Amino acid sequence: MTDRSSAPDSPPTDTWTLAKAKARLSEVVDRAQTGPQIITRHGRPNAVVISAEEWARKTTRKGTLAEFLLASPLRGADLELERVQDEPRDETP
Repeated sequence: MTDRSSAPDSPPTDTWTLAKAKARLSEVVDRAQTGPQIITRHGRPNAVVISAEEWARKTTRKGTLAEFLLASPLRGADLELERVQDEPRDETP
């Protein structure tokens, strides 16, 4: 582990070099249960390990596109949009 930081209302985040994460994978996975674990390569963030529960929470669909559009604050705003009348794009071979 190389760094530990967190925002005031978020779980702690640990940062690991790739070499340390490989050597201590069990610990990285264990700590991912309480907060994201950032893995760096060449000093730059490269991957994040999170718990399966957090992954499911982030990727679960929260309704349909129609429901999203119906709930839009712009619905009924009487917007007038102009459509650009450009030529069609060339097809690529």
